[in-house]
Amino acid sequence: MKPKTTPILCKAVLFDLDGVLIDSSACVFRHWERWAKKHNLDLDAIMEVAHGKRTIDTMQIIAPQLDLEPEELEFTRGEIEDVEGIRAISGARNLLGSLPAGNWTIVTSAGNVLARARLSAASLPIPPEIVTADRVENGKPDPEGYLLGSRLLGVSPEECIVLEDAPAGIQAGKSAGMRVVAVASTHPPEELAEADVVIPALAALKVSAYNGSDGALTIRILPKNI
Repeated sequence: MKPKTTPILCKAVLFDLDGVLIDSSACVFRHWERWAKKHNLDLDAIMEVAHGKRTIDTMQIIAPQLDLEPEELEFTRGEIEDVEGIRAISGARNLLGSLPAGNWTIVTSAGNVLARARLSAASLPIPPEIVTADRVENGKPDPEGYLLGSRLLGVSPEECIVLEDAPAGIQAGKSAGMRVVAVASTHPPEELAEADVVIPALAALKVSAYNGSDGALTIRILPKNI
C-alpha cells in the first residue's frame, strides 16, 4: 500500500524569495557584517531580526538614530552589485517549472532591482509581476505584500498558498488569510509552528495534479520528507 500524502488545494502559490527559492545567506551576512562594523553595532542583534524583513525595517529596529534613507540606499546598492554565492535552493527550479504561468508570483522583502538580480544569478524564472519592498508601505509581518500578490494574480487570499521560511513572513501570510507552508531552511521547525505545515526542504513539495475546470492546483507533500 502506498503511504498517504497530504494534499493542499490552491489556485495560486506565493513564494518568499530568500531562504525559500534562493540561498543568499552568505551574501546577506557579508553586507550586514560590514554595516555593523561601520557603525559599531552588534551583528548578532542584527541577524536576530533581519531575516524576512525589509532592510529599512531592520535598520529602524537596530539603529533608529541614524539617517536611514541614505544608509538603506548604500546598503542595497552594495547588495545589487554582489551576487557571489547566490544559488537556487534545491527543488526550486523544478517546482517553479511545474507551475503554470499566472498561478504564482514572488512576495519578497528585497527591492525590485535586487530581487531580479538574485533571481537572474540563480537562473530562476522571473514572473511578470513581483511584489517587492518598494511596492508596499508596510513590510512583513504586515500582510500588505501578500494581499497585493493575490490581487495581482486575481485570486482570493483563501485560495492562495504561501511558501515562507521566516516567522515574520509566516505571520504576514496568516494575517492575509492565507495558508502557509513553512520551509525549515533558515529557522528550526519549532520557530515556524505558526504555519499550517512545516517541511524540511522545498524539495518536499510537488505539483501533482491540475483541475482545468476551475484552475485549481494540487500541491502534495511527499511522504518521504515528512
